[in-house]
Amino acid sequence: MTPERYRRICDTLDRRQPDLTVIMDGVHKPHNIAAIVRTCDAVGILDVHAVLPKNRARMAAGTAMGSQRWVQVHKRDESTDVIRELQGQGVQVLAAHLSDDAIPYREVDYTRPTALLLGTEKFGVSDEVASVVDQNVTIPMMGMVESFNVSVAAAIILSEACEQRRAKGFYDQPRVDAARYHELLFRWGYARIARLCDAHGVPYPELDEEGQVKDSAALTALLQKTQTES
Repeated sequence: MTPERYRRICDTLDRRQPDLTVIMDGVHKPHNIAAIVRTCDAVGILDVHAVLPKNRARMAAGTAMGSQRWVQVHKRDESTDVIRELQGQGVQVLAAHLSDDAIPYREVDYTRPTALLLGTEKFGVSDEVASVVDQNVTIPMMGMVESFNVSVAAAIILSEACEQRRAKGFYDQPRVDAARYHELLFRWGYARIARLCDAHGVPYPELDEEGQVKDSAALTALLQKTQTES
C-alpha cells in the first residue's frame, strides 16, 4: 500500500459515522441496491442492513457484495428484528413512508443515532414495519407523482443527515472505535492478505505510521505455508 493510498483510506475512515445506518426492507433491484450503497459510502455510512426477498436474494446479494469493499452490507432475515435490535441500542429508526403521521424529512434531528428504513420498490414500507419504527418521514412533492424512486429518496434524506452532522463537526474527528478502525484499515489496504488471515484465523498484523505491515511471525508463517502448498 502506497503512503498516498494509506492516507486516503485513513481520511475516509476518519469520517465514517458508526451511528448512522440504512435498512433496505425488500429493496431487490440491483441498480437500486448499488445506488443506495454508493450513497451510503458518500455520506460516511459503515454498515447497511439488507432484508432481501427470498426469491431475489441471490441476485440482489451479489450486487450488494460488489459494493462491500467500502460499506459492509449485512444480509438479515426480518426487518422487525433489525429495527428492535437497533432501537435497543438507542438508535432512532425512521421509515421513508407516506402516512398520516409522517413529518417532512428536514424536521428530524439526524445528529442522533439514526437508521433510515427504505421499503420495496413497488409496495414501499409495510404497515407492520411502519408500526414499529420511531417516525415516518416524507419528502414533500411538488408534482403529480407521490414519491421519488427509492434510491433517489435515500440520497435526498441521507444528504440532509450528512449536512446536519457536518455542521455539528461529526466529520472532523474519528468516531470509529480503534479495533474496528484497524480491522477496516487492513481490509481496505491489504484485501488479499486480509482474506488469507480470515480463512486461517490469523489476526491482522499491525501497520506502521506509513501503512506498511509490521513484522508478524504469525503472518510470515502463514505466507510460507501457503507458498509451500501452492
